[in-house]
Amino acid sequence: MTNLKNIFSNNITAVIYECKTPDPLSKGHAVRGVDIKPLNEWYQKWDKAENLSLDLRLRENCYTAVKGTNEVFNLAADMGGMGFIENNKAACMISVLINTHLLIASRDSGVERFFYSSSACVYNGEKQTDPDNPGLKESDAYPALAEDGYGWEKLFSERMCRHFSEDFGLLQPFAVK
Repeated sequence: MTNLKNIFSNNITAVIYECKTPDPLSKGHAVRGVDIKPLNEWYQKWDKAENLSLDLRLRENCYTAVKGTNEVFNLAADMGGMGFIENNKAACMISVLINTHLLIASRDSGVERFFYSSSACVYNGEKQTDPDNPGLKESDAYPALAEDGYGWEKLFSERMCRHFSEDFGLLQPFAVK
């Protein structure tokens, strides 16, 4: 099989089920999944994938996670719904360490494509109060009035991804909200 890739994701379930059809494992790609939880607490593991328990807030673990990979799907964040993010603003902002360290490790390791998943929380909160809102568009993120904590971390990380793409040529589809 040609064009095989080594893929890393910090949310392997999303990559297996949502990002590719058929999934990358069935296409013969090497997939590495990482979560902060111990392996015995994972909801799902794949026998054909490399499953690692690592804290990606630590820079050295990000180098381990992306080593030898062509593509990175960065889908991780410390959050648990609106109740969590409203009551744990500092904890949510610490996710910037995951994003920063994964970008640096990806750049240094020669990763070809970096995908970052953002959040609707980056959009101006005042544009989200009208139930008849026709929908949000990318330009609605500015002027910035993101959700305090989680939303600002996501917006900052979007910009960091953009600048890594501009400055270092790290390719990526635009962040998805």
